[in-house]
Amino acid sequence: MTSLESWIARQREHAIAGLLRSISAPVVKTRQGFGQVIVPARGSVVASPVPASYDPDPDYFFHWFRDSAAVMDALAPVRDAVPASRRLFEDFVDFSLALSRLDGRRMPPDWRAGTAPDFVRFLRKDIGRAHGDAIGAETRVNPDGTLDISDWPRPQHDGPALRALTVLRWGPVRESEISLLKQDLAYVLRFAREPCFDIWEEEVGLHYYTLSVCEAALAAGAAWSASIDLQLSSDCLKEADNLAALLRTFWLEDEGYIRSRILPQGRSAKELDISVILAANHAGQVCGSRLTATLDRLAELFRGTYQINGQHGLGPAMGRYAGDHYYSGGAYYFSTLGAAEFCYRAGDRTRGDAFLETVRRFTPENGSMSEQFDQTTGAQTSAKDLAWSYAAFLSCVRARDAMASPSSSKGL
Repeated sequence: MTSLESWIARQREHAIAGLLRSISAPVVKTRQGFGQVIVPARGSVVASPVPASYDPDPDYFFHWFRDSAAVMDALAPVRDAVPASRRLFEDFVDFSLALSRLDGRRMPPDWRAGTAPDFVRFLRKDIGRAHGDAIGAETRVNPDGTLDISDWPRPQHDGPALRALTVLRWGPVRESEISLLKQDLAYVLRFAREPCFDIWEEEVGLHYYTLSVCEAALAAGAAWSASIDLQLSSDCLKEADNLAALLRTFWLEDEGYIRSRILPQGRSAKELDISVILAANHAGQVCGSRLTATLDRLAELFRGTYQINGQHGLGPAMGRYAGDHYYSGGAYYFSTLGAAEFCYRAGDRTRGDAFLETVRRFTPENGSMSEQFDQTTGAQTSAKDLAWSYAAFLSCVRARDAMASPSSSKGL
């Protein structure tokens, strides 16, 4: 066993433990500025179980639809190593279904009363719109199953699609699982081509990542429903084809990469973005030449930008996009792991291992993974124990273990 393989075996245990700390987290979060005490409900998944308050780490004690789906999806392949893993999934489904009954119109008249004066400016002004189909666009909720009352970027349309894919990969058995799956497919059918905020919650437009996971969810949903609901299957298949055609327009021939977004006319876009590679992984797209060219351009960008990449030509530490200023604006664990996973899925073991070696270099002995590691010093920054970082590691090594297996998914 090589030193990298020994580290993978150890880090796999750390990553599983990291995921489990975020599911039904046994932590109470006091959000004093908003007058809230949050006790996570069974089935909720916090993005980070560390109750920070921008002091300096960010407050990620929320159930993000996207992050929670990624966590539960990563748990599926390691279920044999996790006692009662199916129960954890069932709790997640039940929690998710309960969210559909949220209704901002029913908030008590004094719901703002507990907010400190200097936090009032952070309160959302559209909470009455949060009901029915709009719940799927909420981006995140409190892990106790209540609405997020802060003014946060909405809508986002990737959450229901990712959740549908997760349910399909676990295999819907119970009535509640089938109900949630049908609910999410209906949402994707209605909203997939509507503009929304991107994966980074920064810009409104049409986004490669969102469209990709929506296309994948509908294609998989069409196959699943073919024997039980012909109309649903037909609708899903038709819209999946529409989305696939739209995704092909994201290729920029002259630039030689797939752009991450199309914004309203007159607005510039951060087009070269790791979200395209993450989309390929999460949607199960075939790792074709256009996606590979996009990864090459991204690797070139970060190789020449981050000081920590001086000795990592083949597998540089990867960030999000050029000019990122969030916290250190540095490398992300899930970005670098996403690049490694893509290479494994493309059959490139050498390059995948190079990216994974970079992750190993910037992971401490205790296996903890934050959101970022600084582009200059390599020190961990931003949210501690990010559940998505652990999920990305497990998904990456799953692809490494299975890289010889043929892909059954479609893509660019």
